[in-house]
Amino acid sequence: MTLLLGLILAPFALLTLCFAIEVVAGLRPLHCIEAHDADRPRAIIVVPAHDEEPIISASLAALKRAVGDRADILVIADNCSDSTAKLARGLSLEVIERSDADRRGKGFALDFARLHLRERRPDVIVVMDADCESDERSIEMLVACCATTGKPCQAAYLQSAVPDGSPTLQLSTFAFFIKNLVRQRGLQRLAGRAQLVGTGMAFPGPLFDAAALATGNIVEDLQLGLEFADAGHAPLFIEQAIVWSSPAGSIDTLDQRRRWEGGYLRSAAHWAPRILGRSLRRFDLRELWAAVSLLIPPLALLVLLDVGGMALAGTAWWLGWASSWPFLMLAGSLLAAGIALFAAWDQGGSRFVSLGALARVPLYVLWKIPLYLGLARRGAPKEWLRTRRS
Repeated sequence: MTLLLGLILAPFALLTLCFAIEVVAGLRPLHCIEAHDADRPRAIIVVPAHDEEPIISASLAALKRAVGDRADILVIADNCSDSTAKLARGLSLEVIERSDADRRGKGFALDFARLHLRERRPDVIVVMDADCESDERSIEMLVACCATTGKPCQAAYLQSAVPDGSPTLQLSTFAFFIKNLVRQRGLQRLAGRAQLVGTGMAFPGPLFDAAALATGNIVEDLQLGLEFADAGHAPLFIEQAIVWSSPAGSIDTLDQRRRWEGGYLRSAAHWAPRILGRSLRRFDLRELWAAVSLLIPPLALLVLLDVGGMALAGTAWWLGWASSWPFLMLAGSLLAAGIALFAAWDQGGSRFVSLGALARVPLYVLWKIPLYLGLARRGAPKEWLRTRRS
């Protein structure tokens, strides 16, 4: 019984320990890539926008100030039923409109923009979500690094801190910080690549032209990054470039997580075995880490699985059916993850979540149980759905 229980729980303990290692590896900032700007690349910022009337004017005005004369801005009013296109044109920006109710999602909008830009052949294309903000230095760094390396580049995408927000909201922004900054650093350091996260992405013109963009995949950004890496163009993480967005409300955040985490789990199940098998055949340790990192579930789900496993092992131990080591193995890995998360909180995460809110992590995990039960019953969402703007 002990051996069987140990074999069942070992994968959870291993993935939890790998999570802790990746977080620790991401505590220190990465070295800045030396970007050559002797010849300024021809860049264009592409902004997919679907019914963004409440926020589009302020968002695009801020982006226009940040970009200056360094790049052009192209807005794709995608299946809009409001004044998004009119408001964007009012800022003297280039706007194209797409109407195709059967082909919804950012991937189709980007493919539409690519066809529009084909004659212009820009050196670098930057994708920025309509509700995001950045700054002059970040955009300049992102474009220059992409042009210098010839690889897709991903900025650090964070949510604005809400010090007076609810513990759930603070923990959600902290989870964003862990996923999109700390673990991206760790993945870059250990595997030599990063994940694309949908906004603040820069692509060299030739790669953008060749990419499989026209897809309704609900995590098209993750899929695109994995395809680039598979073709030998692994995305790079440029942490000096920052992109911000405001966090959604609790209900909207849960909807967003359902879409993203469900899509992530589906993509991980498809890609991780392929990357894992290839890394073992080549004895490529960096690619092996990329596969293991992809297999790590979202943090709340990982904690739920660990706690469930510990309850099972603890019960078996208490009833005398098994020895203590399966329980201690899982508890040890979960403790290591907790220490790593606290270190990340101390190294910058405290601006997103207070110590009091951090202590309510168990409640945050419980808050997400309905999400995972829904995914278990119905599977991942299959259709693209834009998060409502607060």
